[in-house]
Amino acid sequence: MLRINTPLREEDARKLKMGDKVLITGTIFTGRDAAHKRIFEALQRGEELPVNLRGEIIYYVGPCPAKPGEVIGSAGPTTSGRMDPYTPATLKYGLKGMIGKGLRDQGVVEAMKKYGAVYFVAVGGAGALLAERIKKAEVVAYPDLGTEAIHRLEVEDFPVIVAIDAEGNDLYAEGRKKYQKVG
Repeated sequence: MLRINTPLREEDARKLKMGDKVLITGTIFTGRDAAHKRIFEALQRGEELPVNLRGEIIYYVGPCPAKPGEVIGSAGPTTSGRMDPYTPATLKYGLKGMIGKGLRDQGVVEAMKKYGAVYFVAVGGAGALLAERIKKAEVVAYPDLGTEAIHRLEVEDFPVIVAIDAEGNDLYAEGRKKYQKVG
């Protein structure tokens, strides 16, 4: 098990390898479809983003509202592919890590290789357990989006697996190869 702290430097992202189990401590940001669309449009217009995502990790999650006495509600990953149209632009901007679930398209993988970023997966269906690793949560941009607003999360030992590394090695592709039937 590897331990990393945020922000994530490119050289550190490039050291992570497909299949590595990682515990993240520090600040990560949340963002889903609507927030990514706004980020993408701002970048296209040459505007500064409402949060500096350079060197950061974004978690594809729309956390549930917190119950009284809790920091955050259930916070499980959402399907990453919905962010694919916007991801190369955020990687060019300087984003170094993404957390979600599911496959990524080839354009995202090529951008990860070019800009030195990594794609982590978190276990879907374990949102309540993952929320226990979130020590602080606050909305920092696009509050009108509700649960899809961008949140700054302080996490401690947040468990993820490197699904695609900065060399383009893909755990999903390797898994399929391993279990393909030989005809």
